[in-house]
Amino acid sequence: MMSSQSEVIETTVSKVADELVRRGLEPDEAIPGRREARARVIAAGLTDEDIDRLIEEARTEAQPLLG
Repeated sequence: MMSSQSEVIETTVSKVADELVRRGLEPDEAIPGRREARARVIAAGLTDEDIDRLIEEARTEAQPLLG
C-alpha cells in the first residue's frame, strides 16, 4: 500500500528508474507512457545521456527568460 505522503526526489533522467526501483516501484508502472516514449527515443538513436544534455541545454536557453 502506498503512503499518502509526498516526497521530492531530485535526480537526472538517467537515474529515475534506479530511484523508483529503490522505492519499490517499477518505472513502467509509475510513469504512464514511459515505455512507448522510451522506445521512440531509442528508435531516434538517443541515449539517456543525450536526453540529459538536451534538458540542460533547454534550461540554459530558458534561464534568461525566467528572470
